[in-house]
Amino acid sequence: MHFKRTHKCTEVSNVAIGSSVTVMGWVSKVRDLGHLIFVDLRDRTGIVQLVMNADDKENYVIGQSLHQEYVIEAQGIVHARAEGMANPNMETGAIEIAVNAIHILSEADTPPFVVSDQSNVKDETRLKYRYLDLRRNSISKNLMVRHKIASLARRYFEENGFLEIETPILTKSTPEGARDYLVPSRVHPGTFYALPQSPQQYKQLLMVSGMDRYFQIAKCFRDEDLRADRQPEFTQIDLEMSFVDVDDVIAMNEGFIARLMREIRGVEISLPLPRLTYAEVMRRFGSDKPDTRFGMELCDLTEVVRGSAFSVFSTAIENGGSVRAIVVPGGSAMSRREIDGLTEYVKTYRAKGLAWISLGETIKSPIAKFFAEEKLQEIIETCDAKQGDLILIVADKNKVVFDALGNLRLHVAKNLHLIDTSKWNFLWVTDFPLFEYNEEEGRYTAMHHPFTCPRDEDVELLESAPEKALAKAYDIVLNGYEIGGGSIRIHRSDMQEKMFKAIGISPEEAEARFGHLLEAFRYGTPPHGGLAYGLDRLVMLLCELSSIRDTIAFPKVQNASDLMMNAPDVVEEKQLKELSLKLDLPKETE
Repeated sequence: MHFKRTHKCTEVSNVAIGSSVTVMGWVSKVRDLGHLIFVDLRDRTGIVQLVMNADDKENYVIGQSLHQEYVIEAQGIVHARAEGMANPNMETGAIEIAVNAIHILSEADTPPFVVSDQSNVKDETRLKYRYLDLRRNSISKNLMVRHKIASLARRYFEENGFLEIETPILTKSTPEGARDYLVPSRVHPGTFYALPQSPQQYKQLLMVSGMDRYFQIAKCFRDEDLRADRQPEFTQIDLEMSFVDVDDVIAMNEGFIARLMREIRGVEISLPLPRLTYAEVMRRFGSDKPDTRFGMELCDLTEVVRGSAFSVFSTAIENGGSVRAIVVPGGSAMSRREIDGLTEYVKTYRAKGLAWISLGETIKSPIAKFFAEEKLQEIIETCDAKQGDLILIVADKNKVVFDALGNLRLHVAKNLHLIDTSKWNFLWVTDFPLFEYNEEEGRYTAMHHPFTCPRDEDVELLESAPEKALAKAYDIVLNGYEIGGGSIRIHRSDMQEKMFKAIGISPEEAEARFGHLLEAFRYGTPPHGGLAYGLDRLVMLLCELSSIRDTIAFPKVQNASDLMMNAPDVVEEKQLKELSLKLDLPKETE
């Protein structure tokens, strides 16, 4: 090193005019005008412009040798740019650095893509050369926001009496959710650790141990199929509290959310946040993570069309289902081809079809022939539809109807630009069902996890009517995304036994899978509950991104592989032998 850096690139401002500064970074762009060379120098903060004059031959010659991604250091005097030459789109656009001395610290090969926010690069290339992609300011700023959120979480929860406690990464496999990632043990041949899907049992044990308030920014692992907002390894802001109920956990986290929005986005939100029950959000929005920035709420037509001659409706109702609709404002302008496209869309959510009524200058509908004019008008009035609107109707089992219309509502709103993207709509969803029925296994399973506490008034339903039991569970939702979820936990052994019995876990199986936890509960357990935020998703939303990949330094792709490190990869036979493992791979078909 010839110099000591005095400023990061965007720290050089009008205040420094006339001063000598030293900056270091990567060459983003070189413009040689014959007598002047301009260099855009980039570091993680942004870009500053260097200028070299042909009169200074030594530095000018070095400037001529520069190429993209060379690493350099430059010392010079800060000048105001000439009149009319300022760049309002650059943070440092009003100044430049007249170079007195410049050194090349590292040369660079021609990169596989231009490191620029304007580069249009395939995701596969970006992730293979992620270290180059991270030099782009649009990507690196996401990691800065991520750091700020993590730092804010630590400060907030520490101020409120929480202890940051790490929990193990190598743990026991207790498969009750997604598939575990397994790690073979060399010391104990034939046995395996599992990577944690969450710190759930450890944080409950910390409450048993008297830690009272715990939090952790925790790495979690799930071996499941990926999508835009899902990765095999992800990060939670995880917390647990003793001697609390639902209101206490919600109040603590509303304070965190308010502070988060104030410090990260400069937005003040009103507290308390709205609370809607699971039953209400499903009835109104067809989703347990509703986007409330626009209308188009579901309308129940079941009683209006009960007994109709249209067999699709009548059969659905006879089978215990429902008939529901959404109204698309101005949707009568849609073509038949566009409506057919929506029909195909709902079929991906297991709906058999999509009925519709278009309220243009005349009423058009393929189902109009099945209804008297008065009944058709009653349907329109029940939906509160107006001229120019389009009514879209699905009839099926409630689960299918909610899934199809809930997703169709979002799909249409996005396509027609009906969502006010300037809004930050938070809400709590409470009173989730304690169980959901697994048709494949023919039994009830825990909707969240088997340690979730039922509402006090629903305890007696665990044996008599488990489908009606509601949980002390709560999710926090932002603009149609679940950003966090939690519950009050079962802390009594007798209650835990009832829960296991309701979901078909025998005492022997419970002991084998959760014996360590059940034994701990026998030594005095406080009432406790908590919540976990998906940090990756939270960063995605606050940075207004469409995928969590760009919130993670080194993410995986769709098939859970790392293109940069070429992982997963084969290992040496010696390593397998040390682990007492022998591979039995399927033979390749010719």
